[in-house]
Amino acid sequence: MKIKLAICLTVIVLTGCAKSSTGRSQLMMMSDSELNKMGSASFEEMKTKEKISQSIVINRYVQCVANAITVNVPKSAHDGAWEVVVFDSAQVNAFALPGGKIGVYTGILKVAEDQDQLGAIIGHEVGHVIERHSNERLSSNQASQMGLSLVNVLLESQNIESRNTVMAGLGLGVQYGVLMPYGRSHESEADIVGQDLMAKSGFDPEASIKLWQNMAKISKGAPPEFMSTHPSNATRIKQLSEHLPKSAPLFKRAIAPKCTKPKI
Repeated sequence: MKIKLAICLTVIVLTGCAKSSTGRSQLMMMSDSELNKMGSASFEEMKTKEKISQSIVINRYVQCVANAITVNVPKSAHDGAWEVVVFDSAQVNAFALPGGKIGVYTGILKVAEDQDQLGAIIGHEVGHVIERHSNERLSSNQASQMGLSLVNVLLESQNIESRNTVMAGLGLGVQYGVLMPYGRSHESEADIVGQDLMAKSGFDPEASIKLWQNMAKISKGAPPEFMSTHPSNATRIKQLSEHLPKSAPLFKRAIAPKCTKPKI
């Protein structure tokens, strides 16, 4: 009975005490100021370790797209200027951090065919910041460790011989049953929030679907969806396609920026 109670407490502590813009429950155990400091510190460290692109045309292009996106970010997510850095790397990636930081790797510019697709990428990454996903991720990790520690204490107090086996099983259960789906829900939410954000910023939301079709071509051999922190490309394409009727009207009311993609 005590073991069941501890497992229930673990699940309860992982439920949300806040709401995202999509209505999803969120667990927040850290302040925005703490996250902003962590994001800024991490970004400064990355700039010392990663090669920064010196290409004027590439930086101008990425900055142009980023500027169009960030002007539409709610002040509650970041009130101030955004720092945008292009890293000279073949890595197909981009990110945004609390504190108004955006990093784009030149490798992803080969996958994003135009300004609209790059707008989808930056919109998605900024979507994580808007929804405070880093706070959720850190908070859920802390809460899961607290819950597992509680279970361990109760098992130990009951002198259960198979305690190590039970704990190992619970660890896998938390990983695959809570934290990974938690990560997938973050990605799906950032896709939808990002699609709306790019549309408001004048980028064609249909480009987000094309982007993930491009991603699917280069991501062969990815793990099954249930074993990954990211949704499958097919899932993302389906969700973005279903949301398109809501984001398309936002695009029609917006003014498209003119960001010229250089030859990569």
